[in-house]
Amino acid sequence: MDKRLKEYIKSGGTLGSLAKLPKGRAASAPFPCDPAKVYAKQVDGLALRLKRIGVKDVVIGVSGGLDSALVLLVAVGAFKKLSLPLSGIHAYTMPGFGTSKRTKTNADLLCEGLGVKMETISIAKSVRQHLKDIGHDGKTPDAAYENSQARMRTLILMDKANMVGGIVLGTGDMSEIALGWCTYNGDHMSMFGVNSGVPKTIVRKVCKWWAEKRVTGNGEWGTYPPSEASRRRRCPSRGAKAAKALLDIVATPVSPELVKGQVTEDKIGPYELHDFFIWNFCKNGLGRKALYDAAAKRYGKTYGLDLIGRTLDTFLYRLVSQAFKRNCAPDGIRVFSFDFSKESWSIPSDMPTGIL
Repeated sequence: MDKRLKEYIKSGGTLGSLAKLPKGRAASAPFPCDPAKVYAKQVDGLALRLKRIGVKDVVIGVSGGLDSALVLLVAVGAFKKLSLPLSGIHAYTMPGFGTSKRTKTNADLLCEGLGVKMETISIAKSVRQHLKDIGHDGKTPDAAYENSQARMRTLILMDKANMVGGIVLGTGDMSEIALGWCTYNGDHMSMFGVNSGVPKTIVRKVCKWWAEKRVTGNGEWGTYPPSEASRRRRCPSRGAKAAKALLDIVATPVSPELVKGQVTEDKIGPYELHDFFIWNFCKNGLGRKALYDAAAKRYGKTYGLDLIGRTLDTFLYRLVSQAFKRNCAPDGIRVFSFDFSKESWSIPSDMPTGIL
């Protein structure tokens, strides 16, 4: 046993779920699933929560990115399942310093296509005032500059939920939760985590699957692109409009857009690798060397060995060091055989990462 680990355990540290990981399993393809079944589980999970707590209004921050798009789709599905009017879905887009025209346009089009009213609330003025109040120059793109935007958005959503007697639906996905790729008490927080059991690669698959299904003007399932009958009406159905926006969202590089030109995978590595590591570390119990060897065999030609190694180091470091965020996260929907809720999979944030 590693000397640092012995000292850690002697001082009262615990291994969390590491102590119960299976031994001798081989690497496997991550998160095998049918996108339709994933979507159905999310819809059922949200519908059950709303029914149990007696709430008929939800608040969603729609950024024009993948995660919030899926939450919006799930909310529409849950409201239809419960026969609730879509007016109970309160969508807000909150452009900030790094918001692009592409994502803002797609947010608008997606909501319009789904028949959900959306309100735009710019956070630029309020964030600048806040930065000024705390003595920040308001120009330097440091942690305060970025995180203040995420926290301002969460403040707005929480207060809007208070106004309508609803709950804020969290958009963060399983991959972001594993890595702690969120702002503590910003997008880290909500009242129910709709995507918390769905990793980023599957969020993309579900959104793509939904987009490739056409929906008629009444919101019924069909095939995408629109049928000839729809074309003869000389206007695309609302569902086709939503699908077009969604396909562009799927093609948009993942970014929190807190500064201009920000691309998440340039910073932390490909989500495809992270999701492979999540599955094979947390479910199959593979350690660092086995994870690297398996990823090199599966993705070596795609990403190269250097990137695989750097991404693995990032994954293992952040999985441990960012665990404190997971320890105070809201309830969510379990879609696969494990998630990062305390009762499912946990690890202490002060454990030495070198022993992994």
